[in-house]
This record gives sequence, structure tokens and C-alpha cells, in this order.
Amino acid sequence: VGTKKQAQQAVKETAKESGQYFVTERWLGGTLTNFNTIKKSIARLREIEKMDADGSINSYVKQEQAVIRREAGRLVKYFDGIRNMDKADKLPAAMFVVDIKREHNAVAEARRMKIPIVAIVDTNCDPDLVDYPIAGNDDAIRSVRMILATVAQVITRAQAEFESKHPRRSDQG
Repeated sequence: VGTKKQAQQAVKETAKESGQYFVTERWLGGTLTNFNTIKKSIARLREIEKMDADGSINSYVKQEQAVIRREAGRLVKYFDGIRNMDKADKLPAAMFVVDIKREHNAVAEARRMKIPIVAIVDTNCDPDLVDYPIAGNDDAIRSVRMILATVAQVITRAQAEFESKHPRRSDQG
């Protein structure tokens, strides 16, 4: 989770290359605590994308098409990083937050759902709100990028180690 202007691009790139979910626009209240509603919005986004792909959106009047495309744009903006989370059908095992003061809603929801939080904690934040604080400057792009790169390396290494110990069986059927 990183909605600061400085962190948005870095969070998005790092999450994509390590195959993790991300939120870079705005933390929508209830993303974790009211996930069923979020699932409905993600389903609506998929429905609109399907309509666009198979051309059935053209059966609407131009004005309705514009309204639907605007809705799709808004949904992509907010749910792009978590659009596949509804397939997993479970909440994330941990959450990484860039600025806990700005993302106080995300931190509160994660704490309520008992999801461990790893966060960059600046001097203006309370480290007791976080399970695994990383002391650092959450305003500097270079600082955020360096910490994210290290976290991404650890995630990638851990995923590879997990895959080697638990190979997926391809003969399931």
C-alpha cells in the first residue's frame, strides 16, 4: 500500500515484479473488512471488460457506452492492483505499507483482521502500530525504492524456496 505521489510508481512496479497485490490510488474503506462488496466491484469490472472485448458494449447508445467506459476507468484505477485477489478467496498473509500516517485506514483494517503489517516508519509515526517496522524516510523516492527492492528480493527468494519444497502437481484432475 503506497498512495503517496512519490511512492505510487515504485510500489506498483515492485508489486508486479514480485507477483503481489497493491493499492496505489486510494485505500477504499472496507477493502479487507468488507471484502464481499469489493468482490462485486471487481466482478463488475470484469463484466465491463468482457463486454468491451466481445463487442456487446456497442449495442448500447453512445452516451451509455461513455458512462460504462468511465465506470470501467474508475474501477481499474482503484482495483487494478487487487483485481485477482477475489480468485484467491482469502485475505493477504501480510501487508507492506509505505507511510502509516497517510495509510491509517489500511493499517486499522489490517490490525482489525489480524494481518501482520510491515511498514516504513518515519519519525512522525508511531512504530507500535506496526508489527515489523522498518526505520526509514517514507518521503524520499530513493529510500522507498531501495527498501522496496530489498523486500521484493526477499519475497521472490521465499517464493522460489516455497515452490522448491512444495512443487505443484500437474496431474490433478
